[in-house]
Amino acid sequence: MASATPVGLSTNPGHPVVDAVLSLDRVHLAIGGARILQDVSLDVSPGELLGVIGPNGAGKTTLFNVISGVVRPTGGRVLLDGVDVTGMPVHRRAAAGLGRTFQTSSLFPALTVLENVRLAAQAHQGGAASVFATPHQTDAASARAADALAEVGLAGASSRLAGGLAHGEKRKVELAMVVAMEPRVILLDEPMAGVGSADVPALTELIGDLHRGGRTVLMVEHHLDVVLGLADRIAVMHHGELLAVGTSDAVMSDATVQSAYLGEGM
Repeated sequence: MASATPVGLSTNPGHPVVDAVLSLDRVHLAIGGARILQDVSLDVSPGELLGVIGPNGAGKTTLFNVISGVVRPTGGRVLLDGVDVTGMPVHRRAAAGLGRTFQTSSLFPALTVLENVRLAAQAHQGGAASVFATPHQTDAASARAADALAEVGLAGASSRLAGGLAHGEKRKVELAMVVAMEPRVILLDEPMAGVGSADVPALTELIGDLHRGGRTVLMVEHHLDVVLGLADRIAVMHHGELLAVGTSDAVMSDATVQSAYLGEGM
């Protein structure tokens, strides 16, 4: 395997950067003797948009699973705002400020758009995320949900059933659900998956708006043009390791990245 090219990586991966909003400190994951992630160290600055790329099987979604708490690493640490969250379950990380979307839709199709987003807002505010709780226009969760829908451009769709939405609109509702939880860090796992080509530019612009609003975003995405156009930095995964981290131009012009990736599907 080619040696790693740490373009812009922390010079001391054993000691995460103090002001990083998210730090991975030598994260390792082995399952049944197979190494899935190996010594991944990375610091993400507040307000940064980091694109994570690499071919299928590189460990991108697994990395997100470790960050969000779906999978616990077998070594290393995950820190959020300097706090070690490695042992925290998913819901506690969400309460601490970590939001995530998934490759497949996570909406309740029989509920309205507002009800779906309200559930996320209600859970964040300390209430029960119950599908039986009827939303009221005047309660705090519904107000937060309405604001989140307006932010993603779906203010006029609040009464529509989520199951009847086009796929691009469903992606926007999922973003609204994350926004309603007021996260410090947003993980977007393949936000363009299943989205028609005609809807990609609008969704790309929306993600850019969320980032320009000051949110920290990590995004796994196979549409390289989307990632390269949005990201402040690019992290390249290869066989569970971090091959290179840096600006789009620096990473994509790197000889190691080119030899390892440009002949493979990203």
